[in-house]
Amino acid sequence: MARGNMTRGAQQQEPAYVIHRRPWRETSLMVDLFTLNHGRMSAVARGANGSKSSLKAQLQPFQPLLLDWVGRGDLKTLTQVDVRDGPALRRTLSLYSGLYLNELLQRILPQADPHQTLFAAYIEALALLADTLDVEPVLRKFEQAFAAALGYDFAWDLATDTRETVSAAHTYCYDPEQGIVAAVSAGVRLQNLPGEALLALAGGDYDATASRRISKRVMRVLTDYLLQGRPLNSRSLFSHPRGE
Repeated sequence: MARGNMTRGAQQQEPAYVIHRRPWRETSLMVDLFTLNHGRMSAVARGANGSKSSLKAQLQPFQPLLLDWVGRGDLKTLTQVDVRDGPALRRTLSLYSGLYLNELLQRILPQADPHQTLFAAYIEALALLADTLDVEPVLRKFEQAFAAALGYDFAWDLATDTRETVSAAHTYCYDPEQGIVAAVSAGVRLQNLPGEALLALAGGDYDATASRRISKRVMRVLTDYLLQGRPLNSRSLFSHPRGE
């Protein structure tokens, strides 16, 4: 793809990642993208699925890209793909984790809604996944950044119904609309969350078994709430045997 003159609806050198792709018509690809300044969007890569095209190898998940496109509607047409260096998810568990992050973005994030802070969190998560054997803290932190971008941020150490700091001696509840709460109410999805574990999470401690379990339960409830009944296919990957 050669870079030419700017036309109406054209964009140049936009930082982006492919979060999903599929064949389109005979020789093209439809790619779902997560971009810095345009959020989630879809584009056609014409001829990218052809036998002589190098684009199929370039338009890979987790690969940092700079993209040019044209088009004023919801579906753009790519005109240039520049590949940049980035971390590689070589371990099986890291790859599965990256696919999970991509599916969250693809299924939940609204189209054409920029989230620069979330884009930065995604880059950081990919770098950490490429360099660690312990993916759970990385996933939990990205899930919370993702929830915050959608307006569902909360603090592990604050009960929003009382506006009081969580006490290590008490247990708490979780409501996707409110966050951590002290009392049971209609929106509560989880109960009996130990205050001690919540305080550990507030301090960034994901090493303790209790705090890991609590963070996973809370984030599972929150993502299910945001999905509104839609499945996440990537979750099934974590139940399959895997190697490093």
